[in-house]
Amino acid sequence: MLNITDHEGNPVTHGRATVNGVRLHYVIAGKGEPLVLVHGVPKTWYYWHRIIPILSEFYTVIAPDVRGFGDSFRPKDGYDMETVADDIVALVGELGYDRFRLAGEDWGAAFAYAIAAKYPEKVQKLSYGEMLLPGFGLEEWSNLSAENVKSNHFLWHVNFFHVRDIPELLITGREKLFWETWMKNETYDPAAITPDCVDEWARTSSAPGGLRAIFEVYRETFKNIEDDTRWAQTKLPMPVLAVGSEYFIGTEVKNQMERVSDNVTYVQLDCGHSMALERPRQLADHLIEFFKD
Repeated sequence: MLNITDHEGNPVTHGRATVNGVRLHYVIAGKGEPLVLVHGVPKTWYYWHRIIPILSEFYTVIAPDVRGFGDSFRPKDGYDMETVADDIVALVGELGYDRFRLAGEDWGAAFAYAIAAKYPEKVQKLSYGEMLLPGFGLEEWSNLSAENVKSNHFLWHVNFFHVRDIPELLITGREKLFWETWMKNETYDPAAITPDCVDEWARTSSAPGGLRAIFEVYRETFKNIEDDTRWAQTKLPMPVLAVGSEYFIGTEVKNQMERVSDNVTYVQLDCGHSMALERPRQLADHLIEFFKD
C-alpha cells in the first residue's frame, strides 16, 4: 500500500540525507519548483500520500519524515521547533533548492511556521493547517475544563505526552490500537483513517525509540513557547494560507496566523483534523490555487 506514485504513475523516489546531525528519510515526486510538505504527530510522509499525486503535476513535492518519525533516525534530543526547522531547511538545501513553497499540518504546521519565521528569505509562501502554536493557545486548549471537555477539540494529550516515561509505559505494545483510536476520534470521517495509515504509524512508532521521539516533541513545549514569543515580534513577510477544519480547530487557525502575519487567507474544509486524509482533493486544490504564482 506504500507504493505511491506521482501524477504520471511513476513511483515516488525515496532518499536519505544526513543533515544537521541527523539522518532523515524523505520522498520526492513530480516536477517544477519545490513544495515541501511537513507532517504532524504521530504521522510520517505517508500522511500526504493522497495528495502527492495531485500536487506532483505542478511541483517537485518533497515530503520528509521529521527527525524521530517514520524512517528518519531518532536522536536523543532536538525535537523543538527550531531544531526541526533547521533540519528541514538543511535537507531542502542538500537537495539543491534555496527557496521553496511550504505546507504543514498539526505539528508539521508548527515546524513550518518555525521555518518561515527563522528563514523568511527561503519560504515563498506558507500554508499552515490545523495547529495551535505553543504559547498562543496550545496549552489553554489542553486544560481540563468543562468547555474543553464538551468541545470537539479537547487536546488532553498535550499534557499526557509531556509527562516523562509514562506514555511510553502505557502505550508500548498497544501502538496500533492507541493511534487508531486517537486519530479516528479527531476526525469527522473515521473511515478516512484506513488500515494502511494505522499500520504505518504503528510500524514506525513501535520501532526502537519511536514513541520516545514522538513524545519528545511535546516535552519541548516550554522552549517552543520562548521561541514563538520571540519570532512573533516580527511579522512573516510571505503570504500565508491558514487552513482549518470545520469540526476541529477551525477558525482559530486563522486567528493564530493573524497574530504573526498581515497577509493571511483563510479556507475551511468540512472535515476533522486529518485534512489530507479526509478531504485530499479539496486540500490539494486550495494548495494549488494558493501556491500557483
